[in-house]
Amino acid sequence: MPFHSSGPRPETTDFHSLFSRVFFLLTLTALTFGCEGGKPAAPPAPPAPPPPEVVVMNVIQQDVPIYAEWLGTTDGSINAQIRARVQGYLQSRDYREGISVKAGDLLFTIDTRTYQAALDQAQADLARAEANLGKTQLDVNRYTPLAKEGAISQQELDNAIQAHLANKAAVDMASASVKQAELNIGWTQIRAPIDGIVGIADAQIGDLIQPNTLLTTISRVDPIKVTFPLSERDYLKFADRVASAMQAEKRAQLHGPPLELVLGDGSVYPEPGDIALPNREVDAKMGTISVVSYFPNPRNMLRPGLYAKVRTITDTKKGALLVPQRAVQELQGTYRIAVVGADNLVSMRKVKVGQRSGTLWVIDEGISAGERVIIEGLQKVKEGAPVVPKLAAEQAAPTATPPAAVPATAAPAGSTPTP
Repeated sequence: MPFHSSGPRPETTDFHSLFSRVFFLLTLTALTFGCEGGKPAAPPAPPAPPPPEVVVMNVIQQDVPIYAEWLGTTDGSINAQIRARVQGYLQSRDYREGISVKAGDLLFTIDTRTYQAALDQAQADLARAEANLGKTQLDVNRYTPLAKEGAISQQELDNAIQAHLANKAAVDMASASVKQAELNIGWTQIRAPIDGIVGIADAQIGDLIQPNTLLTTISRVDPIKVTFPLSERDYLKFADRVASAMQAEKRAQLHGPPLELVLGDGSVYPEPGDIALPNREVDAKMGTISVVSYFPNPRNMLRPGLYAKVRTITDTKKGALLVPQRAVQELQGTYRIAVVGADNLVSMRKVKVGQRSGTLWVIDEGISAGERVIIEGLQKVKEGAPVVPKLAAEQAAPTATPPAAVPATAAPAGSTPTP
């Protein structure tokens, strides 16, 4: 009987092993390609954004006046405090507060009845004294010839003469009392001593007014006086010129550059100021000397108590480079300007700024004449980035001219006005 082995045949075992390996590789390959095929394709990269559009302006070169300025306060050229001269109840206020008044206009009225009674009594006393004087005058006239004839003694004549002199003195005293009573009645009507703007009343109708009580104040504001301090060092620079000017007999003979007044809203007062004149002494505590100047004020626009800057030209900066103030970026005390080159690439420049001239700013270092600076769109640019520059409208117009120099609002340290 032939022998049959129960174990696998070698050929069959190798075939199954090889088939399993091939099947495993095909399955792994199918899974791999299936997973890769199911993954979504990556989107294409977005196109680069176009360069931003900015507004540029060419650097302006022109002469700029240099100003020195000081902070001053306005005051009336004459200030009159209206005070009561007599005691009494305030009967009426006879003006509108805050208006212009003329010298002699009635402002207040105090109750006059007490003073009218005093005047009537004084006049009665005067009449009695005049009557006594008339009697003694008749006695003297009658006794004089009688004393010569010896009809009366010389002593009686002397007594009559002395009584007449005493009554004459009594008449003088009564006349003075009448004048005083008339003055008191006149002082119950309080009138404006000067032309000017009258202020708000400090006393109300019905108040018991005492002598020297402040009722209101009148200020003459045309011209308006402006007072500002000048340092001792600055004053000494012009001491010789001030001394020569003060030798002039008339103030109109003084000559010097006009003064300008910059108001609180930044506007320049249209009327130029008069020559500045210093006070007689330097304040030892502050080290300054007060300087006063007068500005015409025909419309009463300026009032006492305003803060204003007084300035005057001290020099002219030739060929200064100017850019709009909005082109300058300030960061932690440093100033930068974005400059667009010929290749339309941005260059961020550190600059040194100088005087302000209206809406422009003098640049002392960092730029050159004719370069283009960005005035709009600064938030969209960075160093080396390309831009599309567009020239500002004021320079793009064919008839445009460089803006005129406007007086600077800042002064170099140590500069002074020419008295």
